Amino acid sequence: MTKNIPHRLYLTEDQMPKQWYNLRADMKQQHDPMINPATGKPATEKDLYPVFCEELAKQELDNTTRYFDIPQEVQDIYKIYRPSPLCRAYNLEKALDTPAKIYYKFEGNNTSGSHKLNSAVAQAYYAKQQGLKGVTTETGAGQWGTALSEACSYFGLDLEVYMVKVSFTQKPFRKSIMETFGGNVFASPSDRTEAGRKILAEDPDNSGSLGCAISEAVERAVSSDGYRYVLGSVLNQVLLHQSIIGLEAEQAMAMLDEYPDIVIGCAGGGSNLGGLIAPFMRDKITGKKDPRIVAVEPASCPSFTRGVYKYDFCDTGKITPMAKMYTLGCTFKPSANHAGGLRYHGMSPILSKLYHDKYMEAVAVEQTKVFEAAVQFAKLETILPAPESAHAIRCAIDEAIKCRESGEEKTILFGLTGTGYFDMTAYAAYNEGKMSDHIPTDEELKPAIDEIPTIPGIQE
Repeated sequence: MTKNIPHRLYLTEDQMPKQWYNLRADMKQQHDPMINPATGKPATEKDLYPVFCEELAKQELDNTTRYFDIPQEVQDIYKIYRPSPLCRAYNLEKALDTPAKIYYKFEGNNTSGSHKLNSAVAQAYYAKQQGLKGVTTETGAGQWGTALSEACSYFGLDLEVYMVKVSFTQKPFRKSIMETFGGNVFASPSDRTEAGRKILAEDPDNSGSLGCAISEAVERAVSSDGYRYVLGSVLNQVLLHQSIIGLEAEQAMAMLDEYPDIVIGCAGGGSNLGGLIAPFMRDKITGKKDPRIVAVEPASCPSFTRGVYKYDFCDTGKITPMAKMYTLGCTFKPSANHAGGLRYHGMSPILSKLYHDKYMEAVAVEQTKVFEAAVQFAKLETILPAPESAHAIRCAIDEAIKCRESGEEKTILFGLTGTGYFDMTAYAAYNEGKMSDHIPTDEELKPAIDEIPTIPGIQE
C-alpha cells in the first residue's frame, strides 16, 4: 500500500473545487455577532459597507449558505497555481522511525510563497466588481501583502500596505516584491494616519503589531473615496475563501483511501488553519468522523492558550467592530519573534467558538523549537518552510514521536502554508545561535487583558 502512494499528489484542474465551503452552516452554535461599538448592537451588513466591499460584507455575515460559487474569473487565476499538492513526508517518517503516516498540504507554489493568494484574488475581484479605485491592508510577515499586491496588479487596483515595522526591517525584500507588483508599502506605525501618529507619540520606538497596522489601513480606507479595507485573516469571509485548501486535501486523501486522525495547522489569526480543517471539522461536528484538530501558536503570542474569550476590538486603534474571540487584548504588544504572521492579539471568531466548545485543541511552542523542526524538515523534504508553517511541523513531529513511543499507526495531516525564502535573517539567527525565546509572564499579559473595553449589556 505504502509503495503505491506517491510523494506528491496533484488533482487535475477539472477536479479543483468550484465552490467555497462555509463551515458556519454546519456549526451547532454560531459565534457571537460582531458588535458596532458606536451602537452596542450587532453590526449589520450596511454597518460594514464603509469598510468592506459589499459582497464581502454579505459573505461575512452569512451563517446559512453552505456553499458559495467561486467566480469564473477567480477560478481562472486559481488555475495558474492550483490545485496545490498533497505530499507524503516519507523521509521525515523514516528519520523519526515512526509508524505514523505524515501528509502535508503545500501552499507555497506561487510568488507570494503562501496560501494567502486564495483570499487575495477573491477580495480583489469583488473590489473590482464594485468599481473601486483601490484597497488598503496590513501585513505581518509580508505574505498577505505580497499576495494582495499580485491580485491588485491583475485587476488594476491601487494598493496601500501597512507592514508591521519589525517585519518591514527584518524582511526588506518583501517590500521590494510588493513594489514590483505596484503596491505602496509603509512601515507601521507610520506618520500617515492619526492612529499611527498617536502610537508613535506614546512610543517612538514602537516595533509595531498587526493590530496597529490594521488601525492604519482601516483609517486610510474609510477616509479615502473609492477605497475599501481588506484583511488576510481572522474574518469569516477569509476562512470561507481558504476552505479550498481543505476541500482539495479531503479529495486527494480520499483518492488515496486515507483520512487524517490528526489535523494540524499554525494559528495566528486563523486563515490557514480554518481553511485546512474546514471539511474535517464539518465531519467532526456532524458526527461522520472524529479527527483531532490541533492549532499551534507561538508561545510569545499565546491567544488561544493564555488569552480570554471576550469581545474585543480587532485593532489597536479601536476603530473596527468588536468581535467575540480569544484575545490577549488589542493593546497587547507581542515580542519581535520571527513568525510575523502569528503576532496577532486575537483569533478568528469561528475558530474561537470551536475551541471554546471543545471541538479543537491548541498548543503553544517556543520559536527555537520551531526552527529546530524547520531545519530538520528542510533537510529531509527539500522545502524551506516559512516560520509560521514550521509551528505546524513542530507539532506534527511531536505527534509522530508519540506514535513511535506508543506503537500507534496514525495518519497526520498538517498545513505547510508557505516557504521561508524571505525569512533568511531568522534562519541566520537560529543557525548562528542568536535566536532566543520570549514567553510573556502573567504580569506582562495582564495590562492589555485588563484594558479590554466593556460595553454595557454585551461583555460577559
